[in-house]
Amino acid sequence: MPSKQAAQSEWIAVMGRRDEPTDGVEDFCTFLGEALGDKGRPLRLTRIAWDKRGWLGALRELRRESAEWRGKWALVQYTALGWSRRGFPFGALATVAALRRSGVRCAVVFHEAGRQAGAQKRWIDRVRGACQELVIRRLYRNAEKAIFTAPLETIAWLPDVSRKAEYIPIGANMPEQAIGEARAARMGGAKTVAVYGVTGAPNMAAEVETITTVMCEAGEAVPGLRLTVFGRGAREAAKSLDGRLREAGIEMVAKGVLPVAEVMNELTAADVLLFVRGAITSQRGSALAGIACGLPLVGFRNGQIRKPLDEAGIEWAPMGDARELARGLVRVLNDPQRSDDLRERNAQVYKKYFSWWRIAERYAEALAEQ
Repeated sequence: MPSKQAAQSEWIAVMGRRDEPTDGVEDFCTFLGEALGDKGRPLRLTRIAWDKRGWLGALRELRRESAEWRGKWALVQYTALGWSRRGFPFGALATVAALRRSGVRCAVVFHEAGRQAGAQKRWIDRVRGACQELVIRRLYRNAEKAIFTAPLETIAWLPDVSRKAEYIPIGANMPEQAIGEARAARMGGAKTVAVYGVTGAPNMAAEVETITTVMCEAGEAVPGLRLTVFGRGAREAAKSLDGRLREAGIEMVAKGVLPVAEVMNELTAADVLLFVRGAITSQRGSALAGIACGLPLVGFRNGQIRKPLDEAGIEWAPMGDARELARGLVRVLNDPQRSDDLRERNAQVYKKYFSWWRIAERYAEALAEQ
């Protein structure tokens, strides 16, 4: 049972339904909680079980439970599908309203700061997107503090001057100590390119085509090249990748969703992380995993490269330019000095911005008692 002092100082992370097969938001809360705990600020994780109990039952349970949270901070984790099966997340508004009625201080953590990306041709998609934007703006208005995982200048709808908004990046969903051990255990061997996660349909075909183009072109300049694909969508993508890569003489190993320790092993064994799931941003957990492990990255940029990624060890290519991506990959693989420089930059940028210790410090500063 927590001490009175710990109970008074604890915060509560409030999540919606669990994502399957992995839940990045829950992982984020877990690792943030560990880092906050080291700073004497316990973080309790709780879910609003609307998907199992229905909204009326879930809100009744929340009102009972939150009666003991008066005066404490609740960190409400927002993603559209965390609060609605079909992406109409009005339940997040009801949750914040219930917390405020109980005297709880609400900080909304926006893992998404706008409508979900996707086709907008169907009327239902346009309505869904408009509802998401409405909910996000009302959550911002009703929150005492709004924490965004994307730089504030990239969020067009935010007021130019906002005292309640803070940008705090997410971290890699990996234990802090294990990250250091993974860097120290760096392996040698064949030149290996890692791809961590492939988006499902309808984007998978385009990503598979990009991976194939990049690897085949790079393979002409780097003999004995090897590809390892793992994480969500990896096994499905491998069926399309295998034939063309084999013809190009490139060995491929495909694995599915892996435990954290095995993810770190795969990254440690690689020479570079190839990222093709759109532009690299500070919200891309799989890209941050590579940065955390001190691995050079090769990926797309979309417009201006913003802080803190402008300091990272990334070989950038214009959005959608697979051939430039391949040239960047060859530069990293064939230039040991360039590779070492990118590794060092990622180790430094991780320590400065993306370590859980630093992220917890930023949360403590943002939610400091007045």
